[in-house]
Amino acid sequence: MPNQPAVIGPYRCGAGQDLLIIAGPCVIENLRLTLSIAEQLREITAKRSIQLVFKASFDKANRTSTGAFRGLGIDEGLRILDLVRQEIGVPVTTDIHESHQAGPTAEVCDLLQIPAFLARQTDLLTAAGKTGRAVNVKKGQFLAPWDMRHVVSKLESVGCRNVLLTERGTFFGYGRLVNDMRSLPQMRELGVPVIFDATHSVQEPGGLGNATGGNRAMVEPLARAAMAVGIDGLFFETHPDPDSSPSDGPNMVPLDQVAGFLDRLLRIRDVIESFDR
Repeated sequence: MPNQPAVIGPYRCGAGQDLLIIAGPCVIENLRLTLSIAEQLREITAKRSIQLVFKASFDKANRTSTGAFRGLGIDEGLRILDLVRQEIGVPVTTDIHESHQAGPTAEVCDLLQIPAFLARQTDLLTAAGKTGRAVNVKKGQFLAPWDMRHVVSKLESVGCRNVLLTERGTFFGYGRLVNDMRSLPQMRELGVPVIFDATHSVQEPGGLGNATGGNRAMVEPLARAAMAVGIDGLFFETHPDPDSSPSDGPNMVPLDQVAGFLDRLLRIRDVIESFDR
């Protein structure tokens, strides 16, 4: 089945298009930091053949413990994302966890993200699809790649044609994730663009006892492998000081390393694309 580009605001993601990057901090901490990260990402990607969608969460609804920082909430979070969109001039995305969040979020975001744990939730998927925005669904850590056809079907049933699927690892025993790179072409065969989530793929759920751990040293090796297999976009989280981030710090790419990280990946993509010229 041919890969049909998805329209995300001013961008087209899919075969023959510039690489889509979905990047930003895991969670919105405050306005100043969020704008700063977005501005630096815009400056980095503007110099390269990259389409940037800025990502940050207004609520981390699946934190390991009740004492963990969840975010600023939907009202303040969407206000800040709207300021990023207006002042930095890039499309924005965030994850939604409940059906009633789809409408308000779609007023700000060109792309709605469905978390992996919720990939099978029909009401959430159809609520997102009905907004008219593009929808990016993270493949559940418990799902086979070919089972994501049901996700695509649910979204298409409500008229959503701009669908992206994201690989973010599969459970392998307790507290570990692995990546089966076969899932990338297998999901592409469903006729939609495929994104590789490089930072959540290195998570170690509950690895810190009362919080999720991870191994950021493995982010680039996995991203290189995914780029070599063939992907339409790359998802990663970044922060100027990942170890101080209240969520997912162990997995993040330090912001001052993003430019070099992307340059190395783009060189791989150029080589792979040269095979088809």
